[in-house]
Amino acid sequence: MKSFKSVRNSEDIMRELTAILREMKDPRLHNSLISIVRVDVSSDVSYCKVYISSMSGMESAKEAVKALKNAAGYVRSELGSRLTLRHVPALTFIATDSIEYSANINRILNDVKEDKHDDA
Repeated sequence: MKSFKSVRNSEDIMRELTAILREMKDPRLHNSLISIVRVDVSSDVSYCKVYISSMSGMESAKEAVKALKNAAGYVRSELGSRLTLRHVPALTFIATDSIEYSANINRILNDVKEDKHDDA
């Protein structure tokens, strides 16, 4: 089980990374709806995995990850200036399709709900 401090660090990093991502001017980040889904921080706060997803699909998420990997130094320095951490973690960006997956499940559930109302 993660400690309270570890969970709080993850939430703080996720909040600040979201703000930094919104402020960045790279067109690969703003062509589609990009979202930070999850942030996993190591127990010693030296490494951080950031999971990125897009409503436009996996290809768009991969493009965003490429852009973020290119700007990792800038993102890390901005994170260090916004948070009071002893060490700013090394960031690893990973593309995931969780938003697209959840949208698909919602669509399926709505179809089932409509079919149920049509039968009644």
